[in-house]
Amino acid sequence: MAVDASLAGRTFPPTAPYDVTEEAVTAFAAATGTPYRTGDPAPATFPIVVAFGAMQDLMGDPEVGIELHHVVHGQQKFVHERPIVVGDRLTATLTVSGLRQIAGTDIIATSSAITDGDGSLVCTAEATLLHKAGA
Repeated sequence: MAVDASLAGRTFPPTAPYDVTEEAVTAFAAATGTPYRTGDPAPATFPIVVAFGAMQDLMGDPEVGIELHHVVHGQQKFVHERPIVVGDRLTATLTVSGLRQIAGTDIIATSSAITDGDGSLVCTAEATLLHKAGA
C-alpha cells in the first residue's frame, strides 16, 4: 500500500539531543575513511548521525506506514551553515518536503534541520527515500 499523500508537508518532533564527542567524531571519521585530527571540525558528512535518527523516527511511526525493510536511501545532500565541532549539542527536525508515487514506489523527499543547543541552524540534511510497500 502506498504511503498516504497527506504525509507531504508534515513536520515531526525534534530528535533527542545528540552530544558531539571527540570519541564519536573519531569513530565516524575512522568508519568513513575521512582524515581527522583532534580539534578539527567534524567531517562534512557527520550530520547524517543526527539526521538518520530523524529518519528512523519517521520510519518507526506506525501511522506513517513506511516499512523499513522496503526502503532504499536514494540521495543525500548537506547544506552547512557552519562546521560541526566537538561540544555541539544537536537535534534534527525532519519535514517530509515531497511525496510522489511512480510505478508502485513511494519517493519520499525529506529535509532535516539540524540545530545546536541555542536553536541556531547548523546544517540542513536533505534525503530521498524510495519505499516499495510489501504485497
